[in-house]
Amino acid sequence: MSRVRVLVTSLVLSAAGFAGWIASEGESPVVKQNGVELLAPHIPTKGDVPTIGHGSTRYEDGTPVTLADPPITRDRAQQLAGALHSEEERRFQASLPGVKLFQEEYDLYLDFTGQYGIGNWRSSSMRRHLLAGEHPKACDALLKWRRAAGYDCSTLVNGKPNQRCWGVWNRQLERHAKCWSVQ
Repeated sequence: MSRVRVLVTSLVLSAAGFAGWIASEGESPVVKQNGVELLAPHIPTKGDVPTIGHGSTRYEDGTPVTLADPPITRDRAQQLAGALHSEEERRFQASLPGVKLFQEEYDLYLDFTGQYGIGNWRSSSMRRHLLAGEHPKACDALLKWRRAAGYDCSTLVNGKPNQRCWGVWNRQLERHAKCWSVQ
């Protein structure tokens, strides 16, 4: 049975896609206050910006997360991640007029946008390839995004994954594999 790509404006982030985002982002360091586990702001990789909960770098009103912010509950972290993803999703959809994707492609490119930001997405070769209907080229363009704060995260140190940001590169490899699995 042949699958059919669907217009981006007809898709929404799947539950699996959101769960994948949460799993990839992990959660902020846990602190205990009055016996309650809370998630504290932190900087996840060198050169990154303060983050809280599940990868949130700002609050719903646009205020950036700071390291001085109070920790939040896991429920609040989930709520914040969901709200910011919904906002990002609207921008993402608007950036791909007339483009058709499989649900898996939609989820992984939206995941990319959540990690790297809508500005980087809009200027990416992935987006240009999708606008041109070149889905396989868009998959391969994922591998161009391997840097964090100027450091090549695909770098091996003494034959082993670097300790600085290997997770960034590994996430791109996973996206690339998922993308090709539906081509």
